[in-house]
This record gives sequence, C-alpha cells and structure tokens, in this order.
Amino acid sequence: MEEPRVRVLQSLRGKICEGKNVGCGSGSNRLRDVGTFCTISLDQEEVFRTKVYEKSLSPFYGEDFYFEIPRPFQCLSFHVYAKSVFQREQPVGKVSIRKDDLCKYSGKEHWFALQPVDPNSEVQGKVHLEMKLNELITDNGPVSPRLQVRIIECQGLPLISGQNCDSFATVTLIGPARSDQRKTKVKKKTSDPHFEETFYFEVSRSSSNAKKSHFQVEDEDIEKLEIKVELWNNGNLAQDVFLGETRVSLKVLRNDVVHKAWYLLQPRGNGTKPKPDDLGSLRLNVTYTEDNVLPSSCYFPLRNLLLKSPDVQPISASAAHILGDVCRDRSEASLPVVRLLLHHNRLLPFLTSIAALELDNTQEANTIFRGNSLATRCIDDMMKMVGRNYLTVTLKPVLDEICESNKTCEIDPVKLKEGDNVEVNKENLQVYVQKVFSSITQSSASCPPLMCDVFRALRQLASDRFPGDPHVQYSAVSSFVFLRFFAVAVLSPHTFQLRPHHPDPDVSRTLTLISKTIQTLGSWSSLSKSKLSSFKESYMYDFFKLFLEDQCIEKVKKFLDDISSNMSKGTCGVEDSVVLKEGEVHKRAQGKKRLGKKNFKKRWLRVTNRELSYHKHKGKDALCVIPVKNILGVEKLDENTFNRKNMFQVLLSERPLYVQAGNCVEASEWIEVLSQVSRCNPGRLSNFHPSAYVTGMWLCCKETTENLPGCRPCTTSTLANIQPEIDCDRETERIFSLFSASLPRLQKMEDACASMSVYLGQQKEQEEYSAFIIQDPKETFRTIKEIREVLEELKAQHADTEALTDQPGTIENPIVGKTS
Repeated sequence: MEEPRVRVLQSLRGKICEGKNVGCGSGSNRLRDVGTFCTISLDQEEVFRTKVYEKSLSPFYGEDFYFEIPRPFQCLSFHVYAKSVFQREQPVGKVSIRKDDLCKYSGKEHWFALQPVDPNSEVQGKVHLEMKLNELITDNGPVSPRLQVRIIECQGLPLISGQNCDSFATVTLIGPARSDQRKTKVKKKTSDPHFEETFYFEVSRSSSNAKKSHFQVEDEDIEKLEIKVELWNNGNLAQDVFLGETRVSLKVLRNDVVHKAWYLLQPRGNGTKPKPDDLGSLRLNVTYTEDNVLPSSCYFPLRNLLLKSPDVQPISASAAHILGDVCRDRSEASLPVVRLLLHHNRLLPFLTSIAALELDNTQEANTIFRGNSLATRCIDDMMKMVGRNYLTVTLKPVLDEICESNKTCEIDPVKLKEGDNVEVNKENLQVYVQKVFSSITQSSASCPPLMCDVFRALRQLASDRFPGDPHVQYSAVSSFVFLRFFAVAVLSPHTFQLRPHHPDPDVSRTLTLISKTIQTLGSWSSLSKSKLSSFKESYMYDFFKLFLEDQCIEKVKKFLDDISSNMSKGTCGVEDSVVLKEGEVHKRAQGKKRLGKKNFKKRWLRVTNRELSYHKHKGKDALCVIPVKNILGVEKLDENTFNRKNMFQVLLSERPLYVQAGNCVEASEWIEVLSQVSRCNPGRLSNFHPSAYVTGMWLCCKETTENLPGCRPCTTSTLANIQPEIDCDRETERIFSLFSASLPRLQKMEDACASMSVYLGQQKEQEEYSAFIIQDPKETFRTIKEIREVLEELKAQHADTEALTDQPGTIENPIVGKTS
C-alpha cells in the first residue's frame, strides 16, 4: 500500500481540577444535596467521565486525563452533571472550546465560566455541497436564471441515543422576502449519509429579466441571498432533532462556474446567552497536541542525528541534550527523546552519559539526583514507560484494597474527626504501610530488565563519583525507585492507571501518609543519623517508631541489591498475569448470521497479557476465555456492517469476535492494547474482511464463501521487543516541533558557542549563557549547525505538504460556514 502523504495525529492531556459556585444560578441550592461529576466530549461524543463527587457547590475533582484523539473534531466540551441516588443525570452547565482556540490555553490552568447546555449548539460533522448559477431557456424563449444546489454527502454526524442517526437535510434559499425550502430523503442508520440529491431555485423573478438576452448576476441580488442547509435526525413519531447547519452566501458564485466544497456544520446562531457567571465556573488544565506526520523517509536525517547522541563526546554536545537545554519545558523534550532512543535500543548509553554529567556537577552525596534535571526527567519517563506492568503487579492489589475498604487512617491530632480513635487509625495505617512495603521489597523478580540495567549503571557511577561514601551506591538507586517511582504511584494511583479515578479526600489522605512513610523507609541517607530525624511532624515521628528500622534497612538493601546487581536480568520464569485493560462493551453473539439488536449484549471485557475474556458483569466468572496466543489480528469494523459506531473485531481461527466500544477513544485503546499484546503471535493474518459474513455473503466484497481470505490488507504492527508501541515518525515530528519553537534559544546557544570559541571561555555574556551546558563549544556549535540544516529541510517538506492539503473547502480543511 502507498504510504500516506501526511498523518494528522492528535492527543489531549490535562486535569479537571475543581468547580466553584456550581449551579448557583439555577435559583436554588439543590446541588448542596447531590453529587456532581464531569464529562469530556469530542463534539457530542462523550469520551471521559469522572466519578461522582461529594455534595458541594465547589467540588474538587482532581481528575487527570490523557487520550489519543482518533478522529477529526470541531469542539472540545466539559459538561458538569448533577446526580443523586434517586435522580437521573441532570446537566448543570458546560465549557466548550473550539479546536482552533485550544492553543490559547495549552499547558496552564484557567477558570472557565459554565454556560447553559443548549441542544441546538451541540453539533458535529460536515457537509459536501456543490452549487452553480446557470441559464435555462424556456419554451417561450426568454432566459430564466436558476440556482442549482447538489447536496452530496455528510461525514461525522453524531450518535442519537447511542445509535447512528436517521438523517435528512433541508436546503433553503433565503432572501429578504422569500424562503424556498427543499428536503432530501431520509438516510437510515448512518453517520456518513450519501444524499446525492440536486435542487433548483429561481434566483430572480423572470419578469425582471425578460428584456435581457443574457442573465448576469447583479451585486445587489447576490448580497441578499444565501443557501441554508440544515441536518436533522428523523424522529418518526417523535420530534425531529437538529444536528447542525451551514449557510453559504451566493456571493461566492460566478455564472456557469461550479462551486464545490466541504463545510463544517455550525450551531444555530439565535438565542440569548445568560451572564457568564450564572452557573459557576470550572478550573481546567488542557493541552492539545497535533502532529502532522510526514512519510518515514522525511525523518531519516533528524532521526539519525538524534540516534547518534549517546556516542557524542561530550554528551552535552549531542542533539538530544541540546534539545533538553533549549526547550522551554524540559519535560516536553524528554519524553519523545526517551521513546525514540528506547525503540532503537539506544536509551541505556544515553541515560548513563547524562547521569554521569549530572554527577560531575553534584558536590554532596546526600543531594544526589534530587533536582529536576534532564537526567532525572529522562529516567522518570523511562520508568513510567517500561515499568507500567511492574507497578500493576506490585501495587495494584494492595491499592485496590486500600481504596475499596476505606478504613480511617488519620493520625494527625489536628485533623481527627469526632469519634475517631487515633490508636485504631494508627494500627490501620501500619497494616497498610507494611503491605505496600512488603509488596515493593519482594518485587525484584518483576523489575523490568532495562530498569535493572539503568540502576546498575547509576550505582557504579555514584560509587566512582563519591568513593569514600559506602551508602551512596544505594541512595543513587533509591532516589529513583522509591522517591520517584513507587512513592509517586502510591500518592496518585490514577495517574499511573492503577485506579480509574482520583481517590476520595479521605483515601487520598491515607495514600499521602503511606507515601511519606514509604519514601522514608526506602530512602538511603549517606548520613549516619536515624531516619526519624527526617520527620518534622511529631505524629509522623511517633508513627515511624512502630517500624523496626534495622530490619527495614536490611530489606531495602537486599531489594536494591537485587534490582541493580551485576547480573543482567533476562525474561526468565513464569510471567505474572497483568490486567492491561477492562471495561463495559457491547458484544455480538458469536455464530449469529443475521442482523438485529438482540444479537448484541452488554459484557465486561477484560484483557491480560495472557488472555482475553468476557463476563456478564464485572467480578463474575468468565463466560468465555480466549488465550492471547490465539488472536490472529485486531481490526476496525465498518460501521455500516451493523449500523453501529466504534466497532472492532478480534480475528480468530474459528470466527471473529465483534465488539462495540463506548466511544471512539475507547475503541482506539482496545485495538491498541489487543494489537500490542498479540503482535508477535505466529500465524497472524495478512488480510481481513472489514465487514461481517451475514445473510450468506461478506458485506464488504460480496463473496459467498465464508472461509475466503480477507479482501483488505491487515494493519501492520511494529515487532519491537519492548512493551510500549512507539511511533518513531511521530516522536521525531514532535522533536522537530520542539526545536522549531525553540529557535530563539537555539540561536543564543549558538552565539554562546561562537563567543566561547573566540574568547576561549565565557566573558561578559556569562549570565545570558549560563542556562546552557557547554563543555566543548566547537563540538556543540557543529551539532547546532547540523540541527539547523535538518530543520530547514523538514520545514520545506512540511510546506510542500501543506500546499496540497491546506486549500479551504477540502475534506481535510472544511470551510467554517456563516452563522445567523
């Protein structure tokens, strides 16, 4: 298959922080007695939901989110709903941000006023129109002008009550004293209806043109006329539902010239908006990222320059290190670099070199790896990527127990509630800490090989840098594995996908106390004084005395020895079963040959690194278990097959398993997880059928033989011997974007290198250049020149691509139509 010219890849991350005075403008304090929750929607499709939070007009949500956006969208919305035990979900208000405006808010927290939820403003999709002004010779001879409007198709209409809509369109010519309307046929059960209907309108009265031999469009006529196209869902016996509209002024037309373009559907422009602060406000942190990824060959020069980084001497003169120096946000720079080097098995030497550079600048052993440097950021990112399953195996069972049992563990006398017994609370907390501590110190066999290799390198580097300190080899490792890995995961389990939501305030407080204790138990100070001295609070000092410190030190020492030993760990032994994803779906009954709603049932789908299973409900015994080794492929399913969106199929030797996910993000995540876990299976299919075999034939290719090989090539999967799937072209594009945004700082660094080379050291510009690490000005200058060259080449290739796809009215760049 031909490589696509450009891939547009979108992602969204951030946090739903808190609400303020939510629902106060409704005229009552009803929200004081009910809980609230938030959702995130792409246009009208919900893709994320928080849990229901406490009864408060100013609820604290604290929910982090991250997901890939698998389809085009116009608007990102955050809805607040009220929900009590006996009431249905009631919308309170929303925050809607147009896609084009997302860049204004990127990466920073903002308060947004809640707006009312108006069905007429909740639109998505686009419509393809063709319009033409022409002349018609009548039987009587005179010329009669008319407007020809062809409505071709729509794409991306919303789901109505979870199902594809029964859509139709109205086409109306609107003028000062006229409104001529036409209507298309209804297209059943599709979000991408093909209408292919043409309508004709007279654009001026025939009497006014009787004396003219040729029809000419007059400016004053055109100024007053427009075409309005409205999309509706046919309600049958119920009321029709408005789906969106677009308006096109006839000013865009010329005689006998066809105007053909895609238009985005818009909300209705009428209605008055209430005061912005009527419904309260919502504090959000939203970062939207869009990468226009070119074919792989375009990235060879920049990728090769980055992959050379571990070999560059000194490491500060490498392209990867320079990116970390010039990028505004070091955390943005570290992740794509780590992903790229990890995929190409070049990460370990790079991490070793930048860690050695940091240690050279560390003066005291007890401050080792405590800052937010490029080295600590990169190692953090590496642990989060390759250690995800390690965290799941080690911490998830005990964290589930802590969050679900919800025992009181407050030991601060100031924060005790009425009726609390501090001794009972202390005992509860001690049991939890012991369980977490034991889970960690007994988990060395599950530690990923790459983490062990990095820890071994850190241990050796620290010993070489501080040869007189026997403890520093342990503190170098514990500062990462305890302080930056396990303690952080205990504190925020939802951030590491160990829990689905941010914990309740009481549970969050318990996790904070556990995390603080674990940090201290796992720390390895080079000082001889007791760890008790690290606690400022007297209640924490008293609590820590319950642990036998010498025994804990021995367990930590053995654990750190095991995960940083000189023997390289292999993937030996039986791998623990790890739950990679689970959730509610609709599954089609296997073996059914006919279409119909009754063929679909709600099921709880669960995938581990060993098996795929589905259950009647969460926690129930499996109705069916499919070993992962039996999966021959995972592909999307055409929505027209069963008139359902967000469907995918798990290809098996007998017959496919057809599944409908809750939304487009969920479907994409299921496909990614299942593809990843089965990517190395023998016998994977090279072709598949994008539709199902029903009523005696394949709906896609119309073949009647059921066991016929597929009619479309399967999606290729990168067979890398690492857990995460990495799109190297996308990561290189991200690095290109970061370098491009950092050109002013790159120029300063280049100037600093030139100045230092000429004057043999930093002179009067020292303050301005002190933000950069420049050990070898000539080598650094040479690398910057290479970076500039590859950036210019990539920039030119992007410009060529944009010229092809950036024309307004194309399917990639639809026109934002006029609104009333």
